[in-house]
Amino acid sequence: MACTGGAILVIDTANAAGFSRPQLISWIFVVYFFGGLLSIVLPLIYKIPIAGAHSITAAAFLSTAAAGYSLSELAGSYMLAGALIAIVGVSGLFVKWLRYIPRPMLDAMLAGLVLNYIVKMVPAFKQAPVIGLFALAGFLIMPKISQKIPPIIGVLVFGIIGLSLSSSFPPLNEAVFVWPEAIMPTFTVHAFVSITIPVAILILSNDIAVALAALRKNGYELPVNKILVISGLATVIVGFFGGHAATVGGMMSAVCSQEEAGPRHKRYMAGVVSGSIVLLFGLFAWGTVLLIEVLPLHFITIIAGFTLVGVLLNSLQSAFSETSYRYSTLFAFAIAVSNVTILGVAAPVWSLICGVLIAKILGEGKALTPTAPILEKSRVIGK
Repeated sequence: MACTGGAILVIDTANAAGFSRPQLISWIFVVYFFGGLLSIVLPLIYKIPIAGAHSITAAAFLSTAAAGYSLSELAGSYMLAGALIAIVGVSGLFVKWLRYIPRPMLDAMLAGLVLNYIVKMVPAFKQAPVIGLFALAGFLIMPKISQKIPPIIGVLVFGIIGLSLSSSFPPLNEAVFVWPEAIMPTFTVHAFVSITIPVAILILSNDIAVALAALRKNGYELPVNKILVISGLATVIVGFFGGHAATVGGMMSAVCSQEEAGPRHKRYMAGVVSGSIVLLFGLFAWGTVLLIEVLPLHFITIIAGFTLVGVLLNSLQSAFSETSYRYSTLFAFAIAVSNVTILGVAAPVWSLICGVLIAKILGEGKALTPTAPILEKSRVIGK
C-alpha cells in the first residue's frame, strides 16, 4: 500500500508542482527511508505492530495545494507541521480525547475507511478482468493449499501472473542515482495557513488517529504522546529535505495488528518487516520510482483492496455486534465511508466526534465516561 499507491500520489504531486526528477527522487527517498526507519525502531522498542511511512492523505492534498509554492516554502511548511504535531503530543490533549471513545465507535470508523479501499476494486475488476480474476483465484485457492499461508500471498502471486498475461509495459527510462539534498526552508504566513495547518491536521486525523484506533481495537495500549512527538520530530527532519511527512500509518498499522499477522505477542515483527521494505524502497528510490510508474493503477487498487478484506470483516463484526450502541456506530460508519473533509478536518475525526455525540444524546452504551484500556490485560506502556 505504501510503496505503490502512496508512491504514485507523491509522483503525481511532484509532477503537478513542477519538481525536477532529482527533487522527486529526493522527496521519495527521505519520506520512505525515515518513515521505514520509524516503523522498524518503534515496534522493536514497544513490541507493538506499528507500521507506516508517510501520509498518503497529505500527499493527495498537496497534489492541488502545492502548486504556486516554492520548494523552500513547502519545506518550511512541512517542518512547522511536524512541530505542531510534536506540540500536540507534549500537551497530552490527544490521548485524553481518545479515552472518551468507546471501542464500537473505533471499529465503525475503521470499517468505513477500509470500505472505501475495497469498493474501488469493483471498477478495477471491470477495467482489468484478467488481473482481477487471477487475484480472486489466488485469494480463494491459497487457504485450500495451506491455512498457514495468508490469502494475500495468493493474491499477489496470481495477480502478478494475471498482470504479466494481460498488460504490456513501456521500456524503462535510465535510472540515475540521486542523493537527497537539504533545502533552506522559508517560512511565510500564507504557507503556514494554507499548507502547514491542513497537513498537520490530516496527519493527525487520517494517519495517527486511525493507527491508534486500529491498534487499540486489536488490544494494544501504546504511548500515544510519545508516538506523536516522535512522528512530529521525524516530519521536521524529512521536511528539511523536502519530504512532507514521516509517520505511523493508519491502514498499515491496521493490517499489521490484525489476527492474520500471527500470534498477538509476535505481531510487532510485521511492523518491522513492513518498515524494512519501506526503508529499502526509499533507499533505492532512484530505481523503484521507474518501476512504480509503469504499474497499472487498477493492479494496485485490486491488491490493496484484498489486503484489507480481513480488517473490514473484523471491524464490521466488532462494531455492530455491540447492542448497546446502534445509531451512534451507524452514523460513525456512514461518515467514515463518505471520506469528506470539513473545515480541514478529515472524515475519521468527524466520524468519532459525531458518533460520541449521538451516543451521548441518545444515551447509548457507556460513551459518557472515559474508557479503560480495551483489554484490561493489555500492558500499558506509558502515556
